[in-house]
Amino acid sequence: MRSILITGCSSGIGHHAAHALHDRGWRVFATCRQDKDAERLRAEGLESFRLDYEDPASIESAFDEVMTRTGGTLDALFNNGAYAIPAAVEDLPVAALRQNFEANFFGWHDLTRRVIPVMRKQGENGMGRGHIVQCSSVLGLVAMRWRGSYNSTKFALEGLTDTLRLEMRGTGIHICTIEPGPIGTAFRLNARKQFDKWIDWQSSPRVELYRDSLVPRLYKAAESSEPDPFELGPEAVTAKLIRALDSQRPRAHYYVTTPTYVSGIGRRLLPQRMLDWLAAKA
Repeated sequence: MRSILITGCSSGIGHHAAHALHDRGWRVFATCRQDKDAERLRAEGLESFRLDYEDPASIESAFDEVMTRTGGTLDALFNNGAYAIPAAVEDLPVAALRQNFEANFFGWHDLTRRVIPVMRKQGENGMGRGHIVQCSSVLGLVAMRWRGSYNSTKFALEGLTDTLRLEMRGTGIHICTIEPGPIGTAFRLNARKQFDKWIDWQSSPRVELYRDSLVPRLYKAAESSEPDPFELGPEAVTAKLIRALDSQRPRAHYYVTTPTYVSGIGRRLLPQRMLDWLAAKA
């Protein structure tokens, strides 16, 4: 039985991936930011406990719990939990950006560094063994307006993961990234909560843009039942995760959804001015 630690399992991508891999015979450690969600997942038949990327003590505690339960081994890590703080960059408080990086970047790095030594030890003939999969975003490939905080955390994650993949070549520890586009999850609702918490948009020099554009889109997106025409369900991400985990030579990057494929191609082929024009229309 292979084992995997997955973060951000309270809903959406992490929740679907945890159940799908459990059904495929994996031993899944499905972690959440809140104890109440972990309790719910245990009732669903999963091994679950708290791991909050913004709380280093919870990262250490969750990792130690996994090591205790497995006897010190782990076959895979799926870093997944993240959130956005929608706003114009000039209106984004430093404290908000710092907290977002803690949740979307530094906490991931902390957990990954704990897992790597474990994977180094469990291979044969001095080689390591394991898969580390990072759930990035189309916004780690191409920036879009109002998403500066999330863009920057995902761009940073892409750079760090690419570097780690190069450094792990030949070790038996495989590093790859999944880049979803729009996925049907509670992500937009969580973004609205962060917006309400951090952004004083009515005092912004862009107040009219907020009122006419971002605020209606943000609240409509959180409340509307109308699907995005390019949106896929979390199962699309899980399918790419399974491909990566089952491969002895996983690809560096797995795109999910049409916007991600288009953005990846556009970044390589289009002049920056044209790419900016297209991104401004989104």
